[in-house]
Amino acid sequence: MTDTKVYLLDGGSLVIDGYHVFWNRGPAGDIRFPVYSILVEHAEGRFLFDTGFDYDHVQKVLPFEKPMQTKEQTIPGALGLIGLEPKDVGVVFNSHFHFDHCGGNKYFPDAKKICHKLEVPQACNPQPFEHLGYSDLSFSAEAAEARGVTDQLLAGTTRANSTFEGIEGDVELAKGVHLIFTPGHSIGHYSLLVEFPNRRPILFTIDAAYTQKSLETLCQASFHIDPVAGVDSMRRVKRLPKNAALI
Repeated sequence: MTDTKVYLLDGGSLVIDGYHVFWNRGPAGDIRFPVYSILVEHAEGRFLFDTGFDYDHVQKVLPFEKPMQTKEQTIPGALGLIGLEPKDVGVVFNSHFHFDHCGGNKYFPDAKKICHKLEVPQACNPQPFEHLGYSDLSFSAEAAEARGVTDQLLAGTTRANSTFEGIEGDVELAKGVHLIFTPGHSIGHYSLLVEFPNRRPILFTIDAAYTQKSLETLCQASFHIDPVAGVDSMRRVKRLPKNAALI
């Protein structure tokens, strides 16, 4: 693995209303949006950024988001399409712990796990308006125990194999793989910038900005903990390398 490669793993899709996509702006109506994970193959190893949603969890807790997900769109299935298994991933990094970004973490007991240092504590004790966002706690025995939902844990999940290294600020995860701190949507939200030797970089905004229109209008989604920080993060994203491809 000498050349950096990026795979966009299709994790299915969910539905939310337009007034949630474009907070207090709309227009209203169902919008089906893709859920994805990012696999970076790098000379320093394989890094998985986010793990999508768990279909059964969404059907049970958030059925109004109308989940669509095939077997091939689960994390094990998506990795299988490129000839890999969960055991082949060395590092799992979560942008944040809303249910549609951590539902497949449970399949990586042996991977190193990294997140912002405030995200696990927030999942353990979220604000009242964050409970549905932080509803899938299968990624962390600590969080599941704190919230009294240990029935969500996959057999074999322990504190030891679901403990995260906490970071803060911007971090270079590997040469040219940059974690960009973009809080607002969640307390410890990160975006991802990947650089390449011979092509333009790619900037994955994740939930700092749902769409290109969101960036152009600075209209963030309604799911956030700090709207002012969220707008500041959107402005920051717009200032990042001008030649980056935005996803």
